[in-house]
Amino acid sequence: MSRTSRWATALGLLLLVAGCGGGDDGGDETPPPPVTPSGYSWSLPKGFPTPKEFAENPMSTAKVELGRHLFYDPRMSINQSASCASCHLPARAFSDGRTTAIGTTGEVHPRNAMSLTNVVYNATFDWANPVLKTLHAQALTPMFAEFPVELGWSDHEAEILDRFRFDPKYQELFAAAYPGESTPVNADRVAKAVAAFVSTLISGNSPYDQATFQLNNSAMSAAARRGQNLFFSERMECFHCHGGFNFSQSVSHAGTPVAQEEFHNNGLYNIGGKGDYPAGNRGLWEFTQRPADMGRFRAPTLRNIELTAPYMHDGSIATLEEVVDHYARGGRLISEGPLAGDGARSPFKSELIVSFRLTAQEKLDLIAFFQSLTDWEFLCDSRFADPFGNSPRHSRCN
Repeated sequence: MSRTSRWATALGLLLLVAGCGGGDDGGDETPPPPVTPSGYSWSLPKGFPTPKEFAENPMSTAKVELGRHLFYDPRMSINQSASCASCHLPARAFSDGRTTAIGTTGEVHPRNAMSLTNVVYNATFDWANPVLKTLHAQALTPMFAEFPVELGWSDHEAEILDRFRFDPKYQELFAAAYPGESTPVNADRVAKAVAAFVSTLISGNSPYDQATFQLNNSAMSAAARRGQNLFFSERMECFHCHGGFNFSQSVSHAGTPVAQEEFHNNGLYNIGGKGDYPAGNRGLWEFTQRPADMGRFRAPTLRNIELTAPYMHDGSIATLEEVVDHYARGGRLISEGPLAGDGARSPFKSELIVSFRLTAQEKLDLIAFFQSLTDWEFLCDSRFADPFGNSPRHSRCN
């Protein structure tokens, strides 16, 4: 067995015994699901830690169900033409397939809609926002954003809330989710219910998980295992930004005393040879104004990455094959036009982004490994489906 094979195997076994909340002790009995102080019982994959729960938004089954309805309801938008699910489709692992998102009024967002897979484990939210650190705070952004408009709640809050306040079904759902409250239908409670629902979108039964955490040696193909060894090798350095149980180093859960907040410049742009990124898409720099933060974005999870194209914060890379080419080069070369520059030479590029060479077979193996992170049980889970039947699941789920 090679050094990288031993390393990858050891990593999986270490995660199994390191106190991650969803694993078992190797016996025949399955341990009870972890229960948080609120009394909510999480349904977690083996090897997964218990999500962090916030006192201001305790989880409950009733709140999750309210959030599921709100997430898929187009009445959440000012013109009743879009829902949260419009940018986070279950068939695409809760991303949307567009280069960048489009709001309910047709305004184009500068960023690609991230997958909501395992979003409950994020240390920060959005692509490069160090301020948003809870899902219920993040949910208010698409509701009230004006530049661009997403759902269009600004100046229309009462109008939108009345659609739910006078709906008999929602009266029952809100009362169950917020018992004892005389006026539970408000923007804060809406955001917290949506946050509760998306917190349950936990994916962890891919072929990789079955092989690593459930010790099913036949779950991954030989090509995927070779790709896994490449991914976890020092030759490629992938795991430094996309490591751990969630294939993202930027994580927070009940077992992390300090959230791991990480942002990286991956050499996507180097406009004019000065390290600049396009206006409105400059990453962490937009908050700090520090030159070293130019182009630094959060590395998203790679789980279900096969279904979440196009890639990068601005959707500017179309396929996984092109993503591999980008990293193999050590940064993207744009030869002409207003964005021209060699990302491999960016003065702000992360030292973790190094060039490497792959044979044609190795590239296929790496793609096979990425495909082994697709969790069809998650994608087809009826708990996450549209209660109104308007957002179709993947054809494989039928």
